[in-house]
Amino acid sequence: MRVTGLLPISLSALVAMSAAAQAGVTVDFVKPERFSDDDFRNSGKRDGIVREFDDYFHRLGDRYLKDGQTLKIDVLNVNLAGRYEPWRSLHDVRVMRDTTPPRFKLRYTLSQGGKVLISGEENVTDMTYLWNASARGSSERFAYEKDMLRDWFRNRFVRLKPARF
Repeated sequence: MRVTGLLPISLSALVAMSAAAQAGVTVDFVKPERFSDDDFRNSGKRDGIVREFDDYFHRLGDRYLKDGQTLKIDVLNVNLAGRYEPWRSLHDVRVMRDTTPPRFKLRYTLSQGGKVLISGEENVTDMTYLWNASARGSSERFAYEKDMLRDWFRNRFVRLKPARF
């Protein structure tokens, strides 16, 4: 009897802990159907990409934000690494070139205890993304973008470095 009485409490405690861990980051994709990248014009692809990056921002927050910090991120535009070249026989393959780096336009506010620690709006890009050996060797989806966003996240919200212009 006791085990069944504790089980719902344990499950609800786990759900509450999970919600608290993800409560630190809020991500809003602002009109993603208007983003520059071709994949955002297709609702099926767009929904999957939005979910993937939303989950990734939450994982970064869980890993790097301190207790009590909250981060609000508005994703204003996205250009994924590479471009489709329709004149090639493989229409669904992105061709990576040094002129097609990943780009994210983001607006953000990091707060703690009701006080804003850092906020801004910036374009995040990695012009040397093709030199990234770990991303190139990765089997993870959007490896170039995720490496770029991880580095940006650590610089901006862990080290609290201001944006360079």
